[in-house]
Amino acid sequence: MRNGLDRVAEGLVSLLGELGAHAGGVFLLTGESTMELAVLAGMPRDIMRPWERVRLPSPMPAAEALQEQGVVWVGGPEEMARRYPRTALTLPYDFGMAGSPLRINAREFGALFLVWPASHGAQLRRRERDRLVAGATRLARVLERAERDGRPIEPGPRPYIPAPAPARGDSSGDPMAALVSRIPEGLCSMDVQGRLTVVSPAAASLLGEHVGRLLGVQPWTVLPWLNNPMFEDRYRSAVMSQESTSFVALRPPDQWLSFHLFPDPTGISVRIVPTHAERPAEDVPAPPMAPDPEGGLTVPSRAGAIYHILNLASAMTEAVGEQDVIDLVVDQVMPAFGGQALALLAEQGGTLRVIGSSGYGPEDIERFDRTPVTPRTPGARTLLTGVPAFVESRRELERAYRSRASAHDGMGAWAFLPLISSGRSVGACVLAYSQPRRFTVEERSVLNSLGGLIAQALERARLYDTKQALAHGLQVGLLPRELPSIPGLTAAARYLPGTEGMAIGGDFYDIIRIDEDRVAAVIGDIQGHNVGAAALMGQVRTAVRAYTDTSQGEPGTVLAHTNSMLVDLDPGLFASCTYLRLDLKKETVELARAGHPQPLMRTPEGTTSVLDVPGGVLLGIVPDAQYPQIELTMPVGSVLALYTDGLVESPGVDLDDAISDLADRLGEVGGRYLGEAADVLTREAQEARQRADDVALLLLRAGDGPHGTVADPHEHGRELPRSGGGTRHQSGAAGHH
Repeated sequence: MRNGLDRVAEGLVSLLGELGAHAGGVFLLTGESTMELAVLAGMPRDIMRPWERVRLPSPMPAAEALQEQGVVWVGGPEEMARRYPRTALTLPYDFGMAGSPLRINAREFGALFLVWPASHGAQLRRRERDRLVAGATRLARVLERAERDGRPIEPGPRPYIPAPAPARGDSSGDPMAALVSRIPEGLCSMDVQGRLTVVSPAAASLLGEHVGRLLGVQPWTVLPWLNNPMFEDRYRSAVMSQESTSFVALRPPDQWLSFHLFPDPTGISVRIVPTHAERPAEDVPAPPMAPDPEGGLTVPSRAGAIYHILNLASAMTEAVGEQDVIDLVVDQVMPAFGGQALALLAEQGGTLRVIGSSGYGPEDIERFDRTPVTPRTPGARTLLTGVPAFVESRRELERAYRSRASAHDGMGAWAFLPLISSGRSVGACVLAYSQPRRFTVEERSVLNSLGGLIAQALERARLYDTKQALAHGLQVGLLPRELPSIPGLTAAARYLPGTEGMAIGGDFYDIIRIDEDRVAAVIGDIQGHNVGAAALMGQVRTAVRAYTDTSQGEPGTVLAHTNSMLVDLDPGLFASCTYLRLDLKKETVELARAGHPQPLMRTPEGTTSVLDVPGGVLLGIVPDAQYPQIELTMPVGSVLALYTDGLVESPGVDLDDAISDLADRLGEVGGRYLGEAADVLTREAQEARQRADDVALLLLRAGDGPHGTVADPHEHGRELPRSGGGTRHQSGAAGHH
């Protein structure tokens, strides 16, 4: 019994039989954003290696089912390619797949997936959907009961796979086996892992091997002429689609054999007959070197390795920053290519840095991190020279690195892979195995290719991070460092960069003290999302401050002067803007607008309205444009909201409706401290994974905040995370802090 996983496997197998699915698996949550494959039935582990550890959200049906808390169905390869292109790339077969969350009593345990043969059809019937949900609930109940009893069921070091049927190779005492042995055609049986469980004497004769050497192994691991990705791919296709297939192979020197595969959920029957191929032998790929039999299933087969590299390459294209690449390597390389530990090394200032790892304890990381980079250790030597090293045993390690062997990590074999991109070393990857092993020429080639793939992604990600840091530094430098603290006025601001491109734009805001009783505020949006827009934003903000001083903050005059400056500069960009002057003593506010969204007002009683401020043309278009202004009362306790269009514009949503919804939400939260209200009003934009436009929000309240509440935790703080975060500002009346 493996910590209750056998009970989960029993429930999964029962559900497969009930629904007519032939394969499936169970993922269990191992953290807030990670789940691991705990049970796998009816399909080879080799196929699922890229997904043995999955981060949420992840582009696959089971992960999406957990996120959406409902059944997700994919009816065939076309739909898989459209919705989950990375999965379709590594599983290009005809099958249907469903995912369902494992959830009971508001407690989430993970998700399961089931696979149906191609003959199922493109639709999941209502009865099947209901049974799938009921089966997922039963499994969740097993997990809940185990947790309640103090014995939670957790994933093991590798997926739990129900034991296959025992292998058989002779006919003694078995009438069916005796019947098979008399047939001149070769007959074999394989389990879903591709291992031979039955081999008739005729099949062994045609394959040219003893029955005992064939039983219990995948045929391409002992027959070099079958060790070709094309042949193994036919087997994988049969397992996944549950449809018969065939291929022809050349057994050296001149014997052509035809293989016919007939799958069902328990395995594959294989018929082997001699044939005469129509194509010449030179069209058949040359048989490669046989893999190391001692390696077992630790390293994927050739077809598996190809699909794993394709999957990793596809995932790397989605990685944005350096940490994304590190997370992908840590999550996918170990499950896909074996090994019990992995470390990514880089050189920083003459010292060795461990920038990512898995399977190593803190003491191992501490032992190597920040040590001088010298060729006395294999990892540092690989990093310095760019030459890979494959150490197959501890004895070999001690011979080559005597001075450091005793301080190593306790593993039994290591692959030290250089990360070379554009002819330059960007780091090294260490893949460690707990037991000694022999690295074949084929494995070394695959692992070296893997190192090159990681290096290119890492260099690209570092370049992206550098550009983002420069862009964010520019953005932070151009926005106010903090909002001024003005007696009788409370203010809060939020800025969220767009997630597309360089995440830099032209949205800006500012608060300007005019005299003891009057204050000006401005919000604007420069056209574009690039460095040019940000630079122009800085010029406009500086001009607004200068014209505020010369005109005492007359809104129409400030906008007219700023417009003239933009027309003279002729930057090829336009700007929208709202400018106001607030008299705290008279409790009035004057506003003017240049093509910007209408501001919102919340009264002390909690009612909100969209202010009808006359709109002038965008800044930078018409040389002598005029900007009319209006004056409104703004009693103590009123809240004025200025914002950019990124907060309200979204595809398929009417702009007037979006502004009305924002006004309603301001009415609900405007009585709180402004920092909290600003967080609520921008929460949807903050949580959006993709944000095409920048978002800026400026809230102004006449008077102090509500009594009895603590100061906002973000007062005078600012932050600009790499993705999805933003700048936060709040200021309050004198003595309020």
